[in-house]
Amino acid sequence: MRKRLLGLLVAALVFVLDQGVKAWVTGPLGLDRIGDVKEIVPIFALRFTQNFGVSLGLFTAGSLEGRWALVAMTGAIALFVFVWLLRERKLPEIAALGCVLGGAIGNIRDRFSFGYVIDYADLHFGDWRPFLVFNIADAAITLGVLIILARSLLSRDKPETPASPAPES
Repeated sequence: MRKRLLGLLVAALVFVLDQGVKAWVTGPLGLDRIGDVKEIVPIFALRFTQNFGVSLGLFTAGSLEGRWALVAMTGAIALFVFVWLLRERKLPEIAALGCVLGGAIGNIRDRFSFGYVIDYADLHFGDWRPFLVFNIADAAITLGVLIILARSLLSRDKPETPASPAPES
């Protein structure tokens, strides 16, 4: 049970961090309109964007019905991840699922409150951007999924060896 509580703590931490940074970017920093940018270092800027879709801008919700369909779809995925987290036994997978769950809830909250997800992290090398503008929730979801995939592909459970027969006297 302690492992699962750790997973839920990771989810809560991701959610609070995500929402806190979004509030900081749109509040004190004043980046709350499309096109608002604050260059941090030559390869990273804070750039306010509104994401009306899901990952990589797919399934853009152009209507009120689409918005709520995305809320329902991502809510169902978050519920699935929550149940998986509660059933998982391995700590690395539990922590990874916590990242996915916290990120999903952070983005669901945005979509529920604003109708879009607030994205702001812009990693770029000149005009080349290896990623779309993203947020902490997106990064946590990506990290969690990569950990789960890597562990499922690279780690192998040791096969159970049959018990050695007792030597005969």
